[in-house]
Amino acid sequence: MGKGAVTRQTILDHAAGVASAAGLEGITIGRLADDLHLSKSGLFAHFRSKEALQQGVLEAAAEHFTVVVVRPALAQPRGRARLRTLFERWLAWARDETTPGGCIFVAAAVELDDRPGPVRDHLVALQKSWLDCIARVVRTAIATREFRPRTDPEQMAHDLYGIMLSYHHAARLLQDPEAERRARRAFDALVRAAATA
Repeated sequence: MGKGAVTRQTILDHAAGVASAAGLEGITIGRLADDLHLSKSGLFAHFRSKEALQQGVLEAAAEHFTVVVVRPALAQPRGRARLRTLFERWLAWARDETTPGGCIFVAAAVELDDRPGPVRDHLVALQKSWLDCIARVVRTAIATREFRPRTDPEQMAHDLYGIMLSYHHAARLLQDPEAERRARRAFDALVRAAATA
């Protein structure tokens, strides 16, 4: 990786941490230049616009999410073990110290849900891809006969996402010490409801 690519990645990594706490609107070229001791013109040369910077942050966060959550899960045997690893890694992602404000995608969803434009469109595409990934993992559990054949993969992906949103809310906003335990209980109930006898 060349010096320019390393600098760009450093900018994106730092910006993702800022965005998790201050939102995508909280990342500005001026703020990042000050934080990273770079010139504004040098930083601007990497992105050309705030919108490009925001999309770059989302894409970098998605790549990091793939490394931290998706790949370890896909390395597990097909079926329930893969789904459980996905869930466990997703919980760990929500507590990742590189994003002090919690999950950047949850923060961005709240910020962008009513604001049309290319950044929102990019986030929507990433989130739909993630829901599709969860549904595919559920299908592997159906294929291995660990889940009933009539299990609805898309519904299960929706429900699992709901558990994680609830966990994020309870852990971040309410600071509920029981948040993780409750999320695990909800996940176990979801799996039991789909499991074959």
